[in-house]
Amino acid sequence: MGGKKKKGQTAGKTGRPTVGKSGPILSKMPAGYPGFLADLSRRIARERVRAVLAANSAMVMLYWEIGRAILVNQEKEGWGAKVVDRLSRDLKGAFPQMGGLSFRNLMYTRQFAETWQDPSIVQRTAAQLPWRINQALLDKVDDPDLRLWYAEKALESGMSRDMLVT
Repeated sequence: MGGKKKKGQTAGKTGRPTVGKSGPILSKMPAGYPGFLADLSRRIARERVRAVLAANSAMVMLYWEIGRAILVNQEKEGWGAKVVDRLSRDLKGAFPQMGGLSFRNLMYTRQFAETWQDPSIVQRTAAQLPWRINQALLDKVDDPDLRLWYAEKALESGMSRDMLVT
């Protein structure tokens, strides 16, 4: 009933060949199928990258907004580091699965908002970079113009954090 099996194929319960370790069986597919599959695969990969980049941008903007809120409240209420420490504990309690709410990271968000005061620059440049690259720029570059230059170059070239700090 099943006939001869090709290498990498196994017969399923129906006696028809199933996908083996070598991938889908394309010999019985229409001629245009491989191109169709390749096109869909490229589109899926592209959209997955776009989704990750959009999520990163949203998180960096959220960090800027958190830092801005901390700055405003510190100026208005005279908050010190102890309030930020308490804020960290309370936010971690409210969002236990979320990272980025440690005291140290909240201090980075504060420094980030203080450093990048113009939200349009944040949206256009800093939010397009991973958070770790923004942290490295805060740590390594004091001059605001030079920091912006490095951020733009990192964005243009797709530079990693490790490449940036060496």
